[in-house]
Amino acid sequence: MEKLSDDEHKLVEESKVAPNNPKATCLPLTFLDISLAGPIYGRRQFFYNFPFSTHHFLQTTFPTLKRSLSLTLQHFFPLAGNLLCPPPPHKPFIRCTEEDSVAFTVFQSSSDFNHLSSNNPRSLKKLNQLVPKLTCKIIHHHDTLVFPNLALQATVFPNCGVCIAITYNHMIDGACCSQFMKLWSSLCACGGIDLTFLEKSTPPCFNRGILKDPNELEAIFIKHYFQERENWKNKVNQSQPFDSTVAMEEDHVKVTIVLDKDDLERMKIFSLNQLKKRDGLKSPLYVSKFVVACGFAWSSLVKARARDSACEEEENMKEEYFCFAADCRGRLEYPVPETYFGNCITQCNATLRRSELKGEGGFVNAVKVIDRAINDMKKEPFRGMENWKERFSDMFGSGRVLVVGGSPKFKVYENDMGFGKPCKVEMVQSLKGLSIAESGKNDGGIELGVVLKNKSQRKTFLNVVKQGLKALK
Repeated sequence: MEKLSDDEHKLVEESKVAPNNPKATCLPLTFLDISLAGPIYGRRQFFYNFPFSTHHFLQTTFPTLKRSLSLTLQHFFPLAGNLLCPPPPHKPFIRCTEEDSVAFTVFQSSSDFNHLSSNNPRSLKKLNQLVPKLTCKIIHHHDTLVFPNLALQATVFPNCGVCIAITYNHMIDGACCSQFMKLWSSLCACGGIDLTFLEKSTPPCFNRGILKDPNELEAIFIKHYFQERENWKNKVNQSQPFDSTVAMEEDHVKVTIVLDKDDLERMKIFSLNQLKKRDGLKSPLYVSKFVVACGFAWSSLVKARARDSACEEEENMKEEYFCFAADCRGRLEYPVPETYFGNCITQCNATLRRSELKGEGGFVNAVKVIDRAINDMKKEPFRGMENWKERFSDMFGSGRVLVVGGSPKFKVYENDMGFGKPCKVEMVQSLKGLSIAESGKNDGGIELGVVLKNKSQRKTFLNVVKQGLKALK
């Protein structure tokens, strides 16, 4: 294979992987799925050390990846299908046929693997090259939009490493995707031959009757869905990308901040002490590491943006929004299996004025409202969801929203494909995103990923983080 020039990204293999024992079926969507139906995709990258050539990967590793993927899709067969969005009044649904398969491509890259798999500022454009792209289409004779459910890509950095990336439709949530990755990596690690793990693993639960909709949210969500469907149709007709990161400029970078166990413990102690002084008996007795990590990231970003631009008093009074999903498995009045296939999540929101976040007490203020949002969700998981569309429109329209992707509970660093655990796990996201995962060092820490748009903002943010951590010591 010829040598690539600097930063060249070259396609070397295209393949399709079908489920072992494919099934033909249709799977309806629940009210929680409909709220996320459409070209809404999650994207995650797993970087592995792999000191071999591209030829070696294609001859020895790629066949095992495909064989184990086929076996995994035997359990997760809807992922090989498509999300179909017919015109009103018909509801969207998942269709699986015996001819369905998952696109799995291989690229070779001459980019710096060690840099792209580090915590340092990395080009969002280069990270986006490593993510598989999906082709959406229209079946014109009955005006139905077709959105693939899954695509995979392996990018080989010869004699350095490999990045295995997944793009999945949000007709499943992050917990379900993590179950898929866990089974795939386990089967791959045993060569895709030993079926013991597959036989012992619990298949996903496809029972759509499990989730109850007592507040009749489906009628509200389906109305919003049909409104959005027209926008999607126009984009497909005009071959416009749905991926918001495609338009990112060259200087947009992804930065990872690692908070170790000691950092998180200091944050917990500091925030609880401050809240006790301020709120007395009304202060929380405990805050999680998720809460303090998110509070630290949110307040630090707002402080950095405020320092990096002239802020008028009117700007200081505007509201900043923090949004994250919460898994409802185990939180409803009836049991939902951990292996439930689909979306079983609700949205949590926290709001503060910019002045309340960028000031000296910004971190503690953020911890308080995020913790309150979680406690409110635990009492009534779907409270206020009838207004989710209007609330999201307001938040995203303001440009002052931070949306969390991922969770430390997913244990993404445990996905060993047979050549060691990942040296880095990443999510590609927009400027409005905050990715979160457990620390790859397995020390009880947390990794936070943010996108910054220029060198000035990057420098300011890293300084704010450094000062914030120093103040806690």
